[in-house]
This record gives sequence, C-alpha cells and structure tokens, in this order.
Amino acid sequence: MFRALNNPQVLAITLAAAGIMIITMGVRQTMGLFVSPINTSSGLGITTISFALAVGQFTWGAIQPIAGALADRYGPTKVLTGGILLLALGYALTPLLQSGAGLLFTLGFVATMGSGAASFSVLIGAAAQRLPLDARGTASGAINAGGSFGQFIFAPIAQKLIQSLGWMNAMWALAAVTLAGLPLIRKLGAPQAHAHAHAAASASGGMRATLAQALQDRNYLLLHAGFFTCGFHIAFLVTHLPGEVGLCGLPASVASWALAIIGLANIAGSLIAGACVSRYRSKHILVVMYGSRALLVAAYLAAPKTPLTFYLFAAGLGFTWLATVPPTAAIVGKLFGLRYLGTLFGLTLLSHQIGGFLGAYLGGLAVTRYGDYGWMWYADMLLAAAAALSNLPIREAPVRAVPAAA
Repeated sequence: MFRALNNPQVLAITLAAAGIMIITMGVRQTMGLFVSPINTSSGLGITTISFALAVGQFTWGAIQPIAGALADRYGPTKVLTGGILLLALGYALTPLLQSGAGLLFTLGFVATMGSGAASFSVLIGAAAQRLPLDARGTASGAINAGGSFGQFIFAPIAQKLIQSLGWMNAMWALAAVTLAGLPLIRKLGAPQAHAHAHAAASASGGMRATLAQALQDRNYLLLHAGFFTCGFHIAFLVTHLPGEVGLCGLPASVASWALAIIGLANIAGSLIAGACVSRYRSKHILVVMYGSRALLVAAYLAAPKTPLTFYLFAAGLGFTWLATVPPTAAIVGKLFGLRYLGTLFGLTLLSHQIGGFLGAYLGGLAVTRYGDYGWMWYADMLLAAAAALSNLPIREAPVRAVPAAA
C-alpha cells in the first residue's frame, strides 16, 4: 500500500500536508463538544449556536474553490499561511464575543474560512501537482487520514480541556495549537517537479473554460449530488452526536470518545480508500461507502442506546467518514486533469458543505421542535442511499496500471 511513498521527497510532501490536516481538521471537528458549554455559559440556545456552526459548514465549503483557485494561480504557501492564521484568530476571538452575532462572526466566518483555506482542496491539489502519478492515490489517502487522526487526537483532548479549564480556556488553547501548522507549509511550496503531468486536454483552455466545461458535465454534477449527502451526514453527526448522547442519558465522555473512534477508524478507511483508487473505479468505491452508511444508521436506530452501541456505530461510520475524499478527488482529476484540481475539487467541496449547512442547522431545529433527532436520522439514511445510486451512472475511465519503476 505504501510502496509509492518510498521516495523521500514524496514522503516529505505527503507528511507535511497530512500534518497540516491533523491540526486544521482536528480542531474543527471538535466544535460539537463546545455546543453545550457555550449554551450553558451564554444562554443563547441550541438553535442559535447550531445556526452559527451551520453557517460555518457552508463557509468552509464556499472558501474551498476560492482558496483552490488562488493556490492554482499563485501557489499554496500564502493561501495556507493565511488560512492557519485566520483559524487561530477565529478561535481566539470566540470567548470574547459571546452573542449570536459574535459566534456567527468567529465560528461562522473567520475560523471556518481559515480551516477551509488550509484544507482538502489546497492540500490535495498542491500535493498532486508535486507527486508522480503512481503516488497520488496513496498520498491523498494519507493526507485525508491526517484529518481523521487529528479528530482522534483532539476530541478527547478538547473534552478534557473543557472539563478542567472551562470552554473559554480550551478554545484559546486550540487557537495556540493551530499555529503549529505554520512550519509545515514550506514543504508544499517546493517546485512542481511533476506539475500538470497527465493533465486532460480541457485544462489547456484556461480556468474559465475548464469551469464552464465542468459545470455542464453530467458526471461532475452527479458527483456533486453524492458529495452533498456526505456533507449533510458528517455535519449532522459532528455537530449533534454529543446532543444525541445526552438525550440517551449517557455522559459527555461517551460523545468525545465516539468522535475519537470515528477519527481513528477513518485513518484506516482513508488509507484503504487511497490504495483502492489505484486499483478500482472510484465511483464503485463511493457506491459502497454511501450504501454502508444507510445500513449503519438503520442498525443504530434498531439497537439499544448504550455506550457500546455508540462506539460500534462510530467505528462503522468512521471507516467511510472522510474516506470519500480520495475517490471523489480522483474522479475530478480523471475528468478534467490536474491543472485546476484545487479549483474544481473546491467546488465539489462547496456542494459537500451546502449539505453540511443543512445537516447542522436542521439538526438544531429538529431537536428544538420535537425533542429528539428522529426525523434527522431517517433523512440521513434516505440521503445516503440516494448518494450511492447517484454515483452509479458516472462515466469514469477504467483504472490503468502504472508500470513499476526500474
């Protein structure tokens, strides 16, 4: 699985991108743990806080194509630096602005603009343009696994910080830790030794022509539809799983460990997905992933709500959590080449986060109105099944074996 990363330069680029993902995605995926403490401290209400986080889900996606386009044109160094600084600033300001408008500004815009600019579209695009063809699938899986490893690390740490220091000091601590990603950026600004190799001919028409072609391509739109559901699913769970655990009468530690297990399981899922991209059609990988989510939600609804149930549910979901990213990026690269991969994959992530906005916000509305998340679970299950079906008609070129180096 890791033979493609034997080259020291390839390994260094991959580890640098994965390290940045550990930090930016790790701290971002812990925000659900702060919902109850912020509500208790400020009295704003779950719906108001959920709305701020839902706007953050959309903002995170909206910044992706912009950040990807800037990185495609000017290089990733400045984009990643600005993203990490914005992320730290947003978390540092949050305890100082405890109002609906304040949370909307800090967590809805500033922090999520930063985490989005230092996330998938820029990191995977920058790495792909600097790596040989045979290393890209495995590298994208490793980079993606970095985000999951960050969730595994930061979820229990953030919960412990909240319990021992209070949520405000915990937020400031996360802001300080975020700055540790800055030294890793330099490796991704190295010259593009493999830039634009194997790019599709469509890229030669420039960014505007490539975008116009992509937005009229049925395959690209079907990919967006599936990724929309992925965003709905992940944002609903990362925002409201702690609330679901509380409704079941279980301690907050169950939620933090469930989120950590999701991250741990997705490390394996991401690495396996990255390796499978080099062997199987990516659309078939996505069909299996989305279909499994529908089955897991159905199994969860039928199971007794014990800590073991949540841990097993988290492990099952975690295996596909963000493992959808490598095959999705691979399909975009096959359809349109690598020249504007950051921009085009960024647009796909925007669809993901439109779904994320609805998952986070509608979850808050559902629990406020009905007192539980029942309707959200049913919607999640149906959307996952629809996502699996939407990927089947995608016309994807078969996988071609890359000759081994002498």
